[in-house]
Amino acid sequence: MSEATQPPYWLYVVKCRDGSLYTGITTDPTRRIKEHNTSQRGAKYTATRRPVRLIYTESHVGKSAALVAEAAFKKLSRTQKFQYIDNSQANLSPA
Repeated sequence: MSEATQPPYWLYVVKCRDGSLYTGITTDPTRRIKEHNTSQRGAKYTATRRPVRLIYTESHVGKSAALVAEAAFKKLSRTQKFQYIDNSQANLSPA
């Protein structure tokens, strides 16, 4: 299956109960957030920081593009991460 025919991969960011951020990728953000909050399939990191709340998603064509975006996002400082999210959402808002 070519990347063009694959479902999109999503970079997602959740805010945990303790205020920390967790970033991951998935093909289904809704399912993944439910897993983080209710099942053993959620990340070990979020299991002790429930509930988590989805604060950002970003679509990518293909898993490799999503992994590159995730790695770049994780290198940002906490302040830069919130600035990135704010700027991305501002670009989606009508002028």
